[in-house]
Amino acid sequence: MKKYLKTIMLSGILAFGGTVVPAVADNIKIGFNVPLTGFAAADGQSALHGAELAVKQVNGSGGVNGKMLELVVYDDQASPKESAPLAVKMITKDGVVAGISGSYSGATRAAATIFAEAKVPYISAYAIHPDITRAGDYVFRTSFMGEVQGRAGAKLIGEMLGKKRVVMVTLNNDFGKSLAAGFKEQAKNFGVSVLAEYDYSIKDREFGPIISKIKADKPDAIYASGYFFTAGPMVSQIRAAGLSQPIIGQEGYDSQKFIEIAGKASEGVMITTSLDRDSSSPETKDFISGFAKKAGYPADMVAASGHTALLVVADALKRAGSNDAAALRDAISKTSLSASTGKISFNALGEVQKDVQVQVVKGGNWHHHSVISDAVLLAPPSK
Repeated sequence: MKKYLKTIMLSGILAFGGTVVPAVADNIKIGFNVPLTGFAAADGQSALHGAELAVKQVNGSGGVNGKMLELVVYDDQASPKESAPLAVKMITKDGVVAGISGSYSGATRAAATIFAEAKVPYISAYAIHPDITRAGDYVFRTSFMGEVQGRAGAKLIGEMLGKKRVVMVTLNNDFGKSLAAGFKEQAKNFGVSVLAEYDYSIKDREFGPIISKIKADKPDAIYASGYFFTAGPMVSQIRAAGLSQPIIGQEGYDSQKFIEIAGKASEGVMITTSLDRDSSSPETKDFISGFAKKAGYPADMVAASGHTALLVVADALKRAGSNDAAALRDAISKTSLSASTGKISFNALGEVQKDVQVQVVKGGNWHHHSVISDAVLLAPPSK
């Protein structure tokens, strides 16, 4: 994989004259790889709206060091094969000062390696795979690792809800596996017994066989990973089968589209996520209202994450006082910023540590349920 990435990096540089092209003097260019077509397009569109809103807000306030921000957007289709050459293009042709991923883990990991090798700062807005920040010290993440969110799920179910017998339904990809690993790591510490774990594919929309097994298991709660387009049908079918146990999901559910797909079955579903719709913080309230006006639909986690990542870069550019990559990287590492997804600062690995928000569906919308503020439990790795 590394040999492939180095090859396309070299190819890209040679194709554009053997040098990294600087940004246009009038604008500060920030790259943004995001899925705008394919299975993840709805998430990609939300992430893009969020980033575009942040650019509009920053530029409306005078820009950064007297210059305007410009978002350089490419559709990576949530595919590593697409995102890697696009990363090369952003660096060698477009001359971006930094890159942001508004995409899933596979595409983000591939692009992160390119940016790290080129020593250009790169931020994962919401992709969760642990190896993303390990690509190099120019890579950061503004949302939770999957393992961290899985740990939070164990505390929510075992301690806060008092449910002890749990069945896991795990999406068989980086996202689902990381969440499951964190959950199982901490389950016993909160008195949770995992009765069974059932895997499913991202292409699956029929869950009858799994639901039949859950019925036989008779759990107290169901911990089920997935994206809104898999979780919607799953939750709907679970409720249609007569199962009434609490269903606990994660940020992949965090979209109004999940509620639209699952319908009345979505009522009472809880998730761990980054965005609190009922927050009193001005940053979150301003984002939520601004996003609704721009996009025409309610804000979700990926939108807030794209917005946050862009503001982190803008804030660091101001403090760095230049577009120099090393100075910008150092400024990002020293971030202390209040954003719509919480207080953002990074550890030595480029990982964020912040509270986990718990949201619940009430009356057809996501609302505040609780907050998990456990610094030890939620601590990401630092190396």
